Amino acid sequence: MIGEKFTLLQYSVGGILGLIETGQFVIPEIQRPFVWKRSQVRDLIDSLYNGYPTGYIITWKNPDVKTKDGGTSNGKHVLIDGQQRVTALMAAIAGKEVLDEDFNLGRIKIAFNPLATDNTKRFAVQDVSHLKDKKWIPDISLVFDSNFDAFDFTLSYCEANEGVKPNDLNKIINKLKGIANRQIGVIELDHTLEIDEVTEIFIRINSKGTALSQSDFVMSKMAADIEHGGNTLRKTVDYFCHLASKPEFYTQMTRDKEFSQSQYANKINWLAKDFEDIYDPDYGDMLRVSFMHQFRRGKLADLVSLLSGRDFETKEFRDDIVISSYDKLSKGIQNFINEYNFKQFIMAIKGAGFISNKLLNSKMTLDFAYNLYLMLLDDPTIPNEQIKRYVQKWFVMSTLTARYIGSPESVMDRDMRSIAEKGFITFLNEVESSALSDTFWDVTLPQNLESSSINTPAFNTFVAAQIKLNCNSLFEEGIKVSDLISIAGDVHHIFPRAYLKANGIDSKTKYNQVANYIYLDPQVNKAISDRAPYVYFSEVKEQCKTNNITLGNICTISLLENNLAENCIPANVDTMDVSAYDSFLSQRRQMMAKLIEKYYKGL
Repeated sequence: MIGEKFTLLQYSVGGILGLIETGQFVIPEIQRPFVWKRSQVRDLIDSLYNGYPTGYIITWKNPDVKTKDGGTSNGKHVLIDGQQRVTALMAAIAGKEVLDEDFNLGRIKIAFNPLATDNTKRFAVQDVSHLKDKKWIPDISLVFDSNFDAFDFTLSYCEANEGVKPNDLNKIINKLKGIANRQIGVIELDHTLEIDEVTEIFIRINSKGTALSQSDFVMSKMAADIEHGGNTLRKTVDYFCHLASKPEFYTQMTRDKEFSQSQYANKINWLAKDFEDIYDPDYGDMLRVSFMHQFRRGKLADLVSLLSGRDFETKEFRDDIVISSYDKLSKGIQNFINEYNFKQFIMAIKGAGFISNKLLNSKMTLDFAYNLYLMLLDDPTIPNEQIKRYVQKWFVMSTLTARYIGSPESVMDRDMRSIAEKGFITFLNEVESSALSDTFWDVTLPQNLESSSINTPAFNTFVAAQIKLNCNSLFEEGIKVSDLISIAGDVHHIFPRAYLKANGIDSKTKYNQVANYIYLDPQVNKAISDRAPYVYFSEVKEQCKTNNITLGNICTISLLENNLAENCIPANVDTMDVSAYDSFLSQRRQMMAKLIEKYYKGL
């Protein structure tokens, strides 16, 4: 024992595979896509054959929990690092099938050439040539099978390959079989360690410094718990997230007969015909929302402890807590995947003007908004017909203020507790009065619009505001900003970039200011070309007098004035050249902020 935090052990490859076979070691990833390339499996087998080190495996022991009869249920070891390596060994040596990235089940077969003189060509990923060439053993898992007869194999191989000496071949086959005796270091982390400490140990040991998320730990816990249905819940999360982004995956999912017979299968089938991409959650998003609205907590680390049966007051681990935690999580996941709930939430987000995923830049903000929607469904003080409106207001407020960008879990946890203590309406009013004060609208928001990033929350909200307010695109009556977002439009410069660069403004952060951006019909943009604003805006003003339409379709001064206002462009823009660029940006930022304020207060 080193520092009483972990135990360092050595296991043989065969020993590790045996522990997995008996269920003592649980590999969470065995029912999730295997992401290694087949060539990496070949390289691992080659390293073991040559006695090269292959790194440590890290396990974390689930705590022993007290059962109702006064006994103890022994915890299993969950593999938290080395999953790909061990899965590779199970595939190549034990002959197990693994899932590819589309959840197709299949074998990875490694071929072996005992006669190879070039060490780099001794192992290969099996292809047709290895089945035809008698020098190759097409699948090394046959050699590790308990029924493998080395004597019979040597005779057959020597007959097929003239000149091969049985003794020489036998030595090579024994060396190959010796892979099962190769030692792999296993670091067993103590179950009393907190997640943060486990993560820190993991990062220090892992050469790549790959971060483990708390959702990874939750998924590992679920995979390890067959008794309480955690493994099926985990599949539900995996399959839902995969279907949400790839509806065509439905065909592969139906091949999982065990899952098809579960209570969850029919509840996610609707995704096979859903091509909406506003909110395609990953398993972290799904777990977070399912957990938060059921447990009224914001930190996923707490869920790991609860699924382990931890009593936060006594610090002991009890089976009744495990049972109740899985019951709650199951209910939360079922609420999340419910077709009506999910589509109503998407409708709320799109109804706020965020009709494209191009306008969404924070999954955490979406997560809390969906969590809030599910919470308000159970709040008797909130009329059902008002739920979407409140979700919209909270989503827009938290987007504008970047509420869940820094330390999101801490903020979420605090918000959950405040809602529980004060009630949602009271808390919303408090947040609005502090976060969205007059100073925010008049000073902070215009400053936030002083950016060259098109993905800034302030600019995205401005576009959403234009969509919600049904604004026409510049120089067009009838072609809406929403049309350009969803079909063919793109952002363009009001002061054309080439014009600014030709006149000495060649800094990207200057000419790419978001206050210089506007969504334009492609044909209108082409007609504007690189002309100065005073030139092409004057042209449109003139066409309103002569009715000789040359740019867009605006044909009256009143329509032009309205069009400029809804696109937040100063009325005197037809007099502006490069010398007025800074003034233009300042004026437009103020106008954009006012439009966003009008939009928010109208939600």
